[in-house]
Amino acid sequence: MSKLEIKFQLFNPIPQLKGFIEKIWVFESSEPMPRDDMKMVAPNGRLLLLMPFRNALVGQKVNRNYLAPQNRISLVGMSDCPSIVDAEMKGAIGTIGVEISAIGAYRFFHIRLKDIKNQLYLLEDIIGRPAKIIQQRMSETQSIDGKIQLLQQFLLSLFVQSEEDTLYEYCIRQINLSKGGHTIKQLELKTGYTSRWLNLKFEERLGISPKNYSSIMRFQRFYKAMLSNPNDFFKQASFYDHYHDESHFIKEFRRFTEMPPGRLIKSKNEFGKTFYKE
Repeated sequence: MSKLEIKFQLFNPIPQLKGFIEKIWVFESSEPMPRDDMKMVAPNGRLLLLMPFRNALVGQKVNRNYLAPQNRISLVGMSDCPSIVDAEMKGAIGTIGVEISAIGAYRFFHIRLKDIKNQLYLLEDIIGRPAKIIQQRMSETQSIDGKIQLLQQFLLSLFVQSEEDTLYEYCIRQINLSKGGHTIKQLELKTGYTSRWLNLKFEERLGISPKNYSSIMRFQRFYKAMLSNPNDFFKQASFYDHYHDESHFIKEFRRFTEMPPGRLIKSKNEFGKTFYKE
């Protein structure tokens, strides 16, 4: 049996897109992940663009199956539930991923982002001909660096067509600075807008409510800690600072991974861990 070889590369966003694009990565593998790997990807508070250039990807989310075809760009909306991801066929895998920040999402895609929550769409079905043109150019470019350069310039062309929403971005920054500790009541007091208005704003600009986004940011803080140091994770009491008690923490954890933290620590999820490498 041949040894599985995985290569994970990170690329810097161009200066104009820093802060709006959180991460650009390329995942390559000599073959699909082993059957005993969960292949679970947890919510991280970002939208995701996928461009498989070697093999296609299949995914399952909320009991629905999705396909990200080879050499076509797919957009995964904001997620508040885990995804199971695998290769469509046997053989090598190669995929470009662009993780778009909560601040950046509305600057690239001028749609009501709640409409694509927890779903995957072909980008050509959302923005039409421009997506088909960039897909063709990327598929004809052999080098990965060249593909990413084309994709970033394309995203920049979308970005410059949008206007900044300073109030929305202020709210996102407040939640991020508090690591998910900011409540909707605090946002009401700081902005002077009602929770109903803020909820509608977030559903349009991000796809989920401020409360939901805060929950994901809070979860991510401790999910990353668990991945980096699973043996000592439960020895830390700091996670109680943002939860009422242990049962509240476990309930939130199960919501985003579909299992309690103790069970997840014992499970094999090398694929999911890969995307937290820096």
